[in-house]
Amino acid sequence: MPASTRVVPRPHPLAAAARVVMLALVAVLSLLATHDPAQLWWVALLAATGLPALLAPVYHWLGPLGRGAEVVVLALATSQVASVATIGAQNGGLGASAVLPYLAVPITVTALRRRFREGAWLLAITGLTLLLAGALTEVDGQRQLTQVGYLAVSAQWLVLSGLGLYAARTLHRVIRARSVSKPQPYAEATRLLTQLRTVARQLPGATLDPGGISEHLLEELRTLARADRGAVLSASGGGRLVVLAQCGTDRVDWETTLDADSAIADAWASQQPHTAAHSQARSHAGGEVSALIVPLVAGVRTVGLVVLEADVAHAYPPEIVSRVTGLTSPAALRLEAALLFDEVRSLATNEERQRLAREIHDGVAQELVMVGYGIDNALATVHDDTDETAESLRLLRQEVTRVITELRLSLFELRSEVDRHGGLAAAIAEYARTVGVSGGLRVHLSLDESTARLPAATEAELLRIAQEAVANARKHAGASNLWVTCAVDPPYAQIEVSDDGHGIADQRTDGHYGLAIMAERAERIRGRLEIRPRQPSGTTVAVVVGSSPRRDNVPDSTA
Repeated sequence: MPASTRVVPRPHPLAAAARVVMLALVAVLSLLATHDPAQLWWVALLAATGLPALLAPVYHWLGPLGRGAEVVVLALATSQVASVATIGAQNGGLGASAVLPYLAVPITVTALRRRFREGAWLLAITGLTLLLAGALTEVDGQRQLTQVGYLAVSAQWLVLSGLGLYAARTLHRVIRARSVSKPQPYAEATRLLTQLRTVARQLPGATLDPGGISEHLLEELRTLARADRGAVLSASGGGRLVVLAQCGTDRVDWETTLDADSAIADAWASQQPHTAAHSQARSHAGGEVSALIVPLVAGVRTVGLVVLEADVAHAYPPEIVSRVTGLTSPAALRLEAALLFDEVRSLATNEERQRLAREIHDGVAQELVMVGYGIDNALATVHDDTDETAESLRLLRQEVTRVITELRLSLFELRSEVDRHGGLAAAIAEYARTVGVSGGLRVHLSLDESTARLPAATEAELLRIAQEAVANARKHAGASNLWVTCAVDPPYAQIEVSDDGHGIADQRTDGHYGLAIMAERAERIRGRLEIRPRQPSGTTVAVVVGSSPRRDNVPDSTA
């Protein structure tokens, strides 16, 4: 903008409309009070005085000066109109009521512009001018200031304007305090995540592992009360519970539905310990049983349940229940912190995977497709198919097609997640079938998944391990068949991926990097990973989470 160019302030439409309306109202009320059209010249003077404040409200001195002139003229007009009304109707209050409503205009303008001190000064100037004008004006040989109607109406409007100004100032303070005490969502999220990072760095890794916390809690509880079977359950999607840890001589198919009519559902809803004379497992054969279900409550939220069962009657009297609840109360807070940490980590990981998938799809993948089109166009210009250039272009086109296929499979892997309702086995099966079709592999699936679910973080890590094993078999093993086994019996799970390729010893170096990633993922969920040869040829990758006496043939070694 040139230096000589100046922005001429324009009147605000609302301010102009308010002044016009109030001036018209004052004019009508003045005519009704005095029945003298000559008194309208005060209205015209008031309109002229208000022009500077209307046209230049933002100027440092002109705006306040114009509003000050407005209230002075307003007070003088009030005194004059009141004196005329008194002569005609013997009521000075009627004339004052005709003009003083205009006082709302300058006071409202100062309140909207947060100039509360200026508003207070305007009220003081108005009051002082009304007093001086009333003291200097005589009506029927009597000072106007001594008339009760004039004083009462003037004081009434001054008090009302002062209260309005004070209310506007208080409201402004409340809004400002709320805006300061309630930061923006991203600022609040940054503060909380910063605290989470600090806590995560200070605490040992095991203290933020829900499975480790649950196992330790069961071990402590078994020193206080008899427990032939026990489990720690936590909430999952779809109104179901997942088994975080379990103890006992055998696997137990615990009741995990919160909609069922069971002591588990009652304890969850009531947040109170429950005892029962029957097992909370759907697979229990019968006999005398004592069950104790203790909710893990952190604050006002139920984060989990502890279930203890003994194969005797009356194993959990009130004193035992009291001792158990005394131990579970502090454990609930630790478990909630671990579950929240797992959830935040899972959300961040999934979001990052989706972001990478979008960037690869919109960036490298699209560029490679354009490169492929360019090679096709170049190949179309070669007239001799036996030419060495044509052969080189065909080989290059095949390599580009192979890379695009790899990218598409990588995108599918990044976007794959364990569905809340489908389960881990369904996610692994879908990935294995898709990769098998693209790689020319015959896929053999063996799926055995119970209705109970593993924790979401465990399912996610097992899916990634299975994906890595399947991808390695397709890319490096040179196999024709792929066997995928998935057995889930929470908190136990076993995933096996086998191929009939040339074996792990002959695979490329980048395949070993994938094995290292699988080992890290297995360690993160406290699982056991084994890579072993398959007879007569090929490789088997197995990962096991939890333990099960019924499946003691599963190897227990770590790669």
